[in-house]
Amino acid sequence: MNIYVGNLNYKIKESDLKQALEAYGEVSSVRFIKDRETHRFRGIAFAVMEDDEAAAKAIAELNGTEFYGRRLVISEAKSNNDNR
Repeated sequence: MNIYVGNLNYKIKESDLKQALEAYGEVSSVRFIKDRETHRFRGIAFAVMEDDEAAAKAIAELNGTEFYGRRLVISEAKSNNDNR
């Protein structure tokens, strides 16, 4: 399952987010989104967890919790096809 994570602290690293999600199951990848012009981290990331049940549990338990001083916004990522 592809997971959207928003409202991230700008000082964290991909490994910090991956470690938090790995408490629920194996994380295949974490990708931070950067601004196209400034190349600065935008506070948004996408993570992939192969086990949908583990991903759903991570979403349910982490959404709205404080992580590095900010409340996480975490949900299942919408595919590009959902916008058409």
